[in-house]
Amino acid sequence: MAERLVFIYDLRNMKETLQRRESSLKYQTRMVRCMRDGLGYASSSIEGRVAVEFFDPSAESQAKKYAFKCHRKQIDGVETIYPVNALAYHPIHGTFASGGSDGGVTLWDGFNKKRLRQYNPYPTSISSLSWSCDGKTLAVASSYTFDEGEKDHPPDQIFLRSISDQEARPKTLPPSSASSAALGK
Repeated sequence: MAERLVFIYDLRNMKETLQRRESSLKYQTRMVRCMRDGLGYASSSIEGRVAVEFFDPSAESQAKKYAFKCHRKQIDGVETIYPVNALAYHPIHGTFASGGSDGGVTLWDGFNKKRLRQYNPYPTSISSLSWSCDGKTLAVASSYTFDEGEKDHPPDQIFLRSISDQEARPKTLPPSSASSAALGK
């Protein structure tokens, strides 16, 4: 990522860029994660936003991309915006988790554009997220990310959060063939 550009490659041929496009996010990108179905990706930034985009370059597929605000708090009547440092797609349901410098972890249904669940803040910034293969456990790395410079902070920790199937499931299940057909696959 340079100058807000996203370069997309076919891993079988790394000599050529498959696509080059401008990021939907205005500020520095912190994380990019591919969807489990391979249709697209989510990216996050320091401006407290996540963008969901699709690889298919057709106008129809590109019309489906979107971005949303997250990891924000009202403090004394002023909105405080936190970087979104981590993204992780659920290995079964295709929903995803985001983690921010606010210490929060949120589960999202990207297909239906809905927040599924927001978890109580961890001791400090969320620096990384990863799902277990069966999708029953979310590893959460809580580690100060120096967004506010050098200062005293809680020790780095890794938490393993059990996530029920019900928590991680989309609001409504997307028809598997319909979602692929709508995106030109």
